[in-house]
Amino acid sequence: MFIRELFKRKKLVVSCEIFPPKPDYPVETIFATLSGLSEMNPDFISVTYGAGGSSCARTVQIASTVKNDYKVETLAHLTCVGADRQTTDEVLSQLKQANIDNVLALRGDLPQGTQPDCSDNGGGRHEYAKDLICHLNRNHDFCVAAAAYPEGHPRCPERKIDRQRLKQKVDAGADFLITQLFFDNQLFYKMMEELSAIGIACPVVAGIMPVLNAAQIRKITELCGASIPAELSALLLKFGDQPAEMEKAGLEYACGQIADLVAHGVDGIHLYTMNKPAQTKTILRQTGLR
Repeated sequence: MFIRELFKRKKLVVSCEIFPPKPDYPVETIFATLSGLSEMNPDFISVTYGAGGSSCARTVQIASTVKNDYKVETLAHLTCVGADRQTTDEVLSQLKQANIDNVLALRGDLPQGTQPDCSDNGGGRHEYAKDLICHLNRNHDFCVAAAAYPEGHPRCPERKIDRQRLKQKVDAGADFLITQLFFDNQLFYKMMEELSAIGIACPVVAGIMPVLNAAQIRKITELCGASIPAELSALLLKFGDQPAEMEKAGLEYACGQIADLVAHGVDGIHLYTMNKPAQTKTILRQTGLR
């Protein structure tokens, strides 16, 4: 089923994101996570894609397991950097054979130690997500999601330019958007005003990551460029060296974000689970989403 149909039928779409185990871990280690999440009946589960396709095979395998074994709709991440069109088409063929109808089209990041290859080599390369989205809509039959950045893409020099690039992705055929994580809802509401002003009217799902570990969240925010508001910064300072208290405070903070977003009529909530089903269940239950 195309996920875009869910937004027509439901007032609020609830989803989760998981990532494949590291290459030196058996792929089966993800099954406990999937079992726990599937019990909460999310509308869909997204499966991330490694840099430069480093975990492509596992993404397809896990997405297939989510859809065909756990009977939960699936959104498979697909990156284009470092991959030619033939490789991309082969992955899309595998996804379609696995009964996957939905793809999150991303530019992605190159594996560490490699340099971008902008040559065509006769095979064609998609330099940006908008190019991949165009290819998907012209040559394949998928529902296509794209990424949005409330604070602007970390590599984009100006917020206005970032919004125009997002418009290009929507014009290319993105059916809905999922945001990068953010910790200040006002940033999300400001983004929504900016998107409306330039004619973006597709559903926008708010991406929420609960702060369960102070050191981990500082590293993640450094990588993605998300800011930490004063309220959350105070929690990190107070409970940063108390793991149990930090997790409790982080879950409460995420629940507060979600309650506010739902009150403001958000199209969907997408939980970055960090493969932690118990904490995800707590959030879904405490917010009344499940």
